[in-house]
Amino acid sequence: MPQIRPITDLRNTNEISELCHKQNEPIFITKNGYGDLVLMSIETYERQLALVEVYKKLTEAEQEITQDIPLLDGEKVFKKLRDKYVGK
Repeated sequence: MPQIRPITDLRNTNEISELCHKQNEPIFITKNGYGDLVLMSIETYERQLALVEVYKKLTEAEQEITQDIPLLDGEKVFKKLRDKYVGK
């Protein structure tokens, strides 16, 4: 469940930092009752960026399928990679 905290809670930096790391999700900061900021740990931020990258790659793959671009055989690709990097 998302944490929503008032901006005055930012005075307690250690508590907010611990909460960010413990919850592993963004904390929403309000100002005068309205959303103002989002805080998160670096780990959570990097995980969010990785998810965005995965979604981007999936979208690209879906576009290639709809454009009839020939697909690669996964087993052949992994065999080439294994031969190139593991076989040495």
